[in-house]
Amino acid sequence: MLMKMWRIFIRDLKVSLRDFIGAYILIVPVLLALGINALAPGVNDTTVHLALLEGDNPEMVANLEQYAKIELFQDTQDITRRVEKRDNVIAILPEDDSYYILTQGNEPEPVVDIAKLLKTFVELDVQVENSTVQIESFGRTEPPLKKLLVNLTLLLTSVLGGMLISISIVEEKADNTISAMNVSPVSRTTFVLGKSIIGMFLSVYGAVAVIWITGFGNVDVGQLLLAIAAVTVITVLIGFIQGVNNDDVMNAAAGIKMLFLPLAAAVAAVEFLSDQWQILFYWIPFYWTYKGINAILSYNASWPQILTYTTIVLGISVAVYMYLAPKIKKGLA
Repeated sequence: MLMKMWRIFIRDLKVSLRDFIGAYILIVPVLLALGINALAPGVNDTTVHLALLEGDNPEMVANLEQYAKIELFQDTQDITRRVEKRDNVIAILPEDDSYYILTQGNEPEPVVDIAKLLKTFVELDVQVENSTVQIESFGRTEPPLKKLLVNLTLLLTSVLGGMLISISIVEEKADNTISAMNVSPVSRTTFVLGKSIIGMFLSVYGAVAVIWITGFGNVDVGQLLLAIAAVTVITVLIGFIQGVNNDDVMNAAAGIKMLFLPLAAAVAAVEFLSDQWQILFYWIPFYWTYKGINAILSYNASWPQILTYTTIVLGISVAVYMYLAPKIKKGLA
């Protein structure tokens, strides 16, 4: 049985890699992770970008690097050309015994004000150690926007796993191999489980790729995979029902896309609603998975918490299976 399931999975993987849509779905998690790294800012990212003369005042450069991004140039002409580009780069240049600020003139006012303040720090020799401010931290070391985007990508990957299954089944129907399966040595259970592997593979491989590329490799991978596996059960079931009820790949994919609505609603509920209103979204499995992954990416999740969320998602999965099982069996008959 296991060998037959493995052969079904290998066949699905080869077919997906030859098909543009299937191959694209398989690499989407990697593309999204690279996009998150390119676009999401860090917690300590600064909006101030300064251009300085190389070798002019190394101590000033070292001091300003604590507050801003620094670019060094050989002469003032290079700095002028850099400031005149479309982004907001401000130069601090020497003039006699002091410094002056060179701007293009269209920079945001807060950015210019911070540059003026930093120039004042240099002239007054103000250091970080001179501050009497006390910093209290909530312990969050990851960028909030990046964490949200990674969480959404992990949930999206599980949905794409269901889409991959539905596309595979539609192609099986087009080749009349589902009918042939009924008179082959492969049992219906083996066929269903074998077909499910491609979707679960995408969810697991996508989750590992995303957290590794985006720098969340220190999270508890066991907790993360458990949360992803639980919600993947739902998408696998939806993938089967869309696959057996459609004869066109685009229609099957469109049906899977309907899962984006409860997914978006679950995320919006966690991020924007108070606890008293979130009860309205308890029936959505993505709600519990999003909360679990959010805790995991924040490095404060506990196993009892993740097991509770997973149990709820699996309970919803059982209810969905009991509702969809007759339709799936009918479609595979």
